Amino acid sequence: MAPARMRFAHQVLVLQIGLLTLVVAVGSLVAAWMESAQLVGQYGQQAINIARTVASDVDLADAVAHDDTQAVQTRAERARLGTGALFVVVTDENGIRLAHPNASLVGQHVSTDPSQALNGHEVVNVERGTLGLSARGKVPLRDRAGTIVGEVSVGIDAAEIDATRWRQLGMSALFGGVALLLGAFGALLLTRLLKRRTLGLEPRELAELMQEHQAVLHGIGEGVLAVDAAGTVSVCNGEARRLLSTQITPGIPLTELELPPRLRAALEHRERADNLVTVAGDRVLVANYRDVTKDGRDLGGVLTLRDRTDLEVLTRELDTTRALTDALRAQRHEFANRMHTLTGLLRTRHYREATEYLDGISTGPIVLLGSGGDLVEDPYLQAFLSAKTSAAAEQGIELRVGGNSWVPAKVIAPLEVTTVVGNLVDNALEAAQLGSRRPAAVEVDLLAEGTTLHVAVTDSGDGVADHLRDSLFVEGVSTKDGHGRGIGLALTRQAARSLGGDVRLAEAGGTERGALFLAELPQVLEARSGRTSSDAEPLASQEEK
Repeated sequence: MAPARMRFAHQVLVLQIGLLTLVVAVGSLVAAWMESAQLVGQYGQQAINIARTVASDVDLADAVAHDDTQAVQTRAERARLGTGALFVVVTDENGIRLAHPNASLVGQHVSTDPSQALNGHEVVNVERGTLGLSARGKVPLRDRAGTIVGEVSVGIDAAEIDATRWRQLGMSALFGGVALLLGAFGALLLTRLLKRRTLGLEPRELAELMQEHQAVLHGIGEGVLAVDAAGTVSVCNGEARRLLSTQITPGIPLTELELPPRLRAALEHRERADNLVTVAGDRVLVANYRDVTKDGRDLGGVLTLRDRTDLEVLTRELDTTRALTDALRAQRHEFANRMHTLTGLLRTRHYREATEYLDGISTGPIVLLGSGGDLVEDPYLQAFLSAKTSAAAEQGIELRVGGNSWVPAKVIAPLEVTTVVGNLVDNALEAAQLGSRRPAAVEVDLLAEGTTLHVAVTDSGDGVADHLRDSLFVEGVSTKDGHGRGIGLALTRQAARSLGGDVRLAEAGGTERGALFLAELPQVLEARSGRTSSDAEPLASQEEK
């Protein structure tokens, strides 16, 4: 079984305390060595100063010159006792002691070399003599004429130096210990701070977490955008940048990002969002937002994005199929009613009336598109508008194709055309149904200009409110109340602009009619010779009405 590994925080603590101990110990030793050298120098200087003072006594020099041992001994002892020195020794010019604390040594040659002092030089050193180790100062002794007649040697007991040194070492150790305790306390605080900042994870765990983070972040097929509690982007993978079609780098404030309104609202309000549909550039996205907390600490939130553009295309196809199914159902219902009528006429032997009834229903289509319906030759548009007309009739709304319509070519982009025309017609039908004008009606004008299809949709509703005119195509803005609204017109404009065209509100509504929407869809019709740009005049006249 492998031995338990010490946690990184404990390793840091031990390392810091060990380093502090080493620094304090080395610092204390260096300080002690420097203080010791200073002490020796100080006591040596004190000794030589005493020696200079004693040597400056000319009466002492005269006593030495006349070999007056008693006078020399008296003056030397007085100086020793007055200064607290270990000894004050006076010699003659031959190095013979004339004064010494130990009277039995008077008359003997000194134990240390006196030659330098007798040659006129001052000497400061630490030497061991008859009285033990001491810091010494030696100076030449001169008479009144300046002639060297002997030397004065003064010593300071080394035990006094050691006592002072130990006192200073004790103070240094005390300050070093306090510094070590403070350092250890600081290291402990730093360790706890490190542990809190890393959420209690070890470096190995952080490295593994980072590897997993990179693998998950860049390996999934969803966009991930994380924002911290301060509203700054902390994480963003490449898929999120691709889906949002913008360059996002960690550290950028949320307020500086160009995001769709719904995504911005979810991030700013920090409200949970599930399967939020939004439009970003030419993509339809589904977003989810969640707040992130750990141990009660707010860590921000995470927004995930999924590309649902292909799903939206399938949804459009499904809507178209459903509309055609509704049209067939309405036609089947109408056909059944007519068959019941015909059967009744035949059973009651009203053959002439049955013949006239058959002639009547065979002269026109079951679903009438209006006076311009015959000029829309594209079968896809005919089927789509027929379905919408049947669905509108069930709601009590008249949907007709304007008499100025003319589409002689085939539509080559049916999904985009269906999205634009279908959303405009659906919005118009809803506005007409909710409006106060009766009968409720919607008119669709379709006009080909080369390969460009111009679309005008007018309803009989109450129009668009003034405060919504400039923001009607912004995602999340709707003239109706309710959750999930405000995306239809945004998708309509997105589909039109993906073709190089556009959709706009030409008129917000007036006293005679409701809103008028115009759409321009280039490159959606087969190229063929026919009417030119002058054919667009009817649509222009629609806007001028």
